[in-house]
Amino acid sequence: MHWLSRTLDSLKARLLIGSVLALALAIGVSTSALLQSAERDMLSTRQQLEVNEAARSAYELAFRVQDQLKMLAIAARHLQPQDLTSVDALEARLRDWPLLLNGFDSVFFTDGAGHMQLIHDDKGFRRPAIDLGDRPYLQRALAQGVPVVSNVIVSRVSDQPALILVQPVLRDGRTVALLAAGLRLKSRNVLAGLVDPAEADSDLLVAVTDAHGIFVAHPDPALIGVAMAAETRMAAGVAHWREAGSPIEPVGLAFDDPLHVVAVAGVAGPDWLVWRLRPKAGILQPLAAGRSQALQWAAISVLSACLLLAVWLQWLLRPLARLQARAQRLFDPGLQADQGWPGAQGEIGSLETALRQVLGERQALERANARSLDQLHSLMHAAPVGIALTSQYRFERVSQALCRLLGTTEEALLGQPMQFMVASNEDHRRLARQLTEAFARGQPHVGEWELLRADGSRFPACLRAQPVSWTDPAEGTIWTISDATDEVAARHALQWAATHDPLTGLANRAALTARLQPMFDVLARAQPAALLVLDLDRFKPINDQHGHAAGDAMLRAVAAAMNARVRSGDLVVRLGGDEFALLLERCPADVGARVAEDVRQAVAEVRLDWQGQVLSLSCSVGMAVLDSGMADAEAWLAAADMACYSAKAAGRGTVHEAPPSLRLVETGRDFRDKQQALVLRT
Repeated sequence: MHWLSRTLDSLKARLLIGSVLALALAIGVSTSALLQSAERDMLSTRQQLEVNEAARSAYELAFRVQDQLKMLAIAARHLQPQDLTSVDALEARLRDWPLLLNGFDSVFFTDGAGHMQLIHDDKGFRRPAIDLGDRPYLQRALAQGVPVVSNVIVSRVSDQPALILVQPVLRDGRTVALLAAGLRLKSRNVLAGLVDPAEADSDLLVAVTDAHGIFVAHPDPALIGVAMAAETRMAAGVAHWREAGSPIEPVGLAFDDPLHVVAVAGVAGPDWLVWRLRPKAGILQPLAAGRSQALQWAAISVLSACLLLAVWLQWLLRPLARLQARAQRLFDPGLQADQGWPGAQGEIGSLETALRQVLGERQALERANARSLDQLHSLMHAAPVGIALTSQYRFERVSQALCRLLGTTEEALLGQPMQFMVASNEDHRRLARQLTEAFARGQPHVGEWELLRADGSRFPACLRAQPVSWTDPAEGTIWTISDATDEVAARHALQWAATHDPLTGLANRAALTARLQPMFDVLARAQPAALLVLDLDRFKPINDQHGHAAGDAMLRAVAAAMNARVRSGDLVVRLGGDEFALLLERCPADVGARVAEDVRQAVAEVRLDWQGQVLSLSCSVGMAVLDSGMADAEAWLAAADMACYSAKAAGRGTVHEAPPSLRLVETGRDFRDKQQALVLRT
């Protein structure tokens, strides 16, 4: 065993064994991959063929159904008024259409209420007293006046699974009767002529189901009219079809099944499904013999390669021993740099060249490191954004831009903890925690933080940090820091503009809606509140006579007057035009009424000097108190709006409160429409 251990310690033996194993693995994996690829390609090709066949069958089946419906439609159009006067006349007319009678298992006629008056089947003409008015397909045809194909039903005439095609008989746009035809599914295969006869004895399953999953056609007649759950071979394909939303797609779909290639296509019109299931084992059977032969050839190839590889390695590795001896004296000062080398070619020669260059390259590397450090220093000083390198959260390198941003010097920053520039200890703890979490996820940290300048002033900044080494974040962190003052100011301005009226500075409708909705989320325990809606009286003449500039000035004056008469926590809103709103939270009804009167008086006292004239106006105020019967924020605003219109209808310049009964049953649009009508009448 000693010789075996010594042999395995040899690089030559290990290279040979490793190469043989790698070659065997490569050939095995390649062979397996090729066979798997061939299987996938064969299954994919067959799957597409099955989808195409299913789509073709679905198209032909839809065409047949449409032809049958057209036949009924033509017959219905040729019925004369006198044919509908009696059953005898109708029977005489149907006898003239042998093509129609022979094309279906049964043809029957019902009146406008669904009562069967006449039927022709294999027993001839009969007049059974059967009421079909409860059949959904018949009700749809009567109600909509359109042709209908039923789902699979059990015929009340033959007690067999059947399909019924119904054509309404229309007179002056009204359905007066129904002409219908039945197909007995166990005696009439709807797929006849659509499936290749050569496939009839194969393992291929071709079936048709309706939209409710009942078999319309199946190779086993016993399953016709039965739910498709009875066909166990279809279970996996049906489950995937249901997960996809039960689509009825005429172009065809394929679903994955471990045992079968499953294709399904929708039949346009009756919304049936054509299913095709072909076992994968039968498709892949031709590859089974090829797999065995491929493995045999792979084994022969590996053995042949082993012999050739052993001879080649023996010759190739001769210079390796000399190279090993020279490498042991690589840094021997008594040996010249060009002495003792084997002068080999190939990889060993490359290794020889590499070893010769080690000492020189080490010196070159030291010079390159010094140059890189100088370049890094220059880059950091020239960068327009702040750059820093920290270790253990202390500054090791900083750029001039960062020093300017923090209002300090490089000497003052180096060695300082990161906490030196963070606005608070809490922010510093949160920053360290978020940094650790981001690095643990393998992501850089990007965030907006408040930083501290050397003079004590604060400013918003955008920080981006990532570790020097993702494999060891403790080696240090690289930071880029930029001033975000302008971006924050722009964001705040945009947020303010989204919730305020630019003319008056008041809150807008969006802000009011956002304030109202949370009150309804806690309506059961909400504190008393009142909502006022104010509409300026005779504001239009100011715009018409003095111009829109005067109107804008008046709106601003009204806004200022309203703000002066309310609490700091109350919300004053310009809804639009000359309409305002006032939300009074924690305000009982009697206090809200006093505030409403106070605000109305304040608006009436507004005096606007405009081009030598004094302009004034009044306002009508509507108030609605929040109570448990209020439906939602829109209903509350609508109730206050209605009360405002009531104030206008009462002569303007008054305050009206919405009665509680109106808060329970109407929506905002109903309030406004009714109250506008009231104002017009008054």
